[in-house]
Amino acid sequence: MASNKNILLIIDGNAIVHRAYHALPPLTNKKGQQLGAVYGFLLAFFKALKDFDPKYLAACFDFPAPNFRMEISKDYKAQRPKADQELYDQIPLVKGALKDFGAMVLEEQGFEADDLIGTVSSLASKEGSSKGVESMILTGDNDVLQLMDEYTSACILRRGVKDSAIFDQKAVFEKYGLYPSQLVDYKALRGDPTDNIPGVRGIGPKTAVELLKEFCTLDRIYDEMEKGSLEAGRISKRTREMLLSQKEQCFTSKILARIKTDTPVEFSLERCRWQGFDREKAARVLENFEFFSLVRRILTAEPDGQPSNPPLGFKKNLELW
Repeated sequence: MASNKNILLIIDGNAIVHRAYHALPPLTNKKGQQLGAVYGFLLAFFKALKDFDPKYLAACFDFPAPNFRMEISKDYKAQRPKADQELYDQIPLVKGALKDFGAMVLEEQGFEADDLIGTVSSLASKEGSSKGVESMILTGDNDVLQLMDEYTSACILRRGVKDSAIFDQKAVFEKYGLYPSQLVDYKALRGDPTDNIPGVRGIGPKTAVELLKEFCTLDRIYDEMEKGSLEAGRISKRTREMLLSQKEQCFTSKILARIKTDTPVEFSLERCRWQGFDREKAARVLENFEFFSLVRRILTAEPDGQPSNPPLGFKKNLELW
């Protein structure tokens, strides 16, 4: 990212909640209410505020109903086991806490959080390029790497809610040997079993990368094969047969894999300008959760309302109340 930073921090709400829920041991308050995902989410949230000092702040969540990808493919994510109800019960608590801390919370019927992230980062790039605004996406999901551009980077949580890696365009190329814009075509070829995106059966990661390095895009691969060009002749007969026989499935996979950047979500930089949180209000919110270790850090924060040190990581024997 550029040196003159006015950061828009975009939080992948569902991804961070899921990561926190599975990374931390169960936590309950005196009423027996499970709050481990809320606590882990707030650890990641406060650390991101400290690390990136955002001027703008938005959190994106899945809308709790079928989305447009499920209309295209009934198998999309169908193999995923339903998450524990205790996890779902904590999502509204996380949303409420974010609003109390002054963050804009976004969700849109028919779309996933990734699509809102894509739309917000795209609009921010257009609106903010002249203002020196850059987007930092906080997530645990590599799918957003297709969005990386001159004004967009990602902080990917790797283990738990504290360990992370920063990705920009260069880091994406170093990891995959492909540019961010090619990752959608890569997934269309290779598929994604996590989301039940079929891709082209028989095409593995190595072949998918080789094809895209040679032809750059999925469209050009098929154009050259259909023309019978000399370049297409370098593709093995078996690979050509797999590609041609599964063309429709391949392009459907591309639709499923592409993060939308044009959802109808209402967004402007001014609407998500973040002024910092009111420490007394934040302390009351955390006290209601019985997160007293975090209350102490809020009350000893720097004058701008951000923690002077990253919040404590969770320890199994940590006493929260």
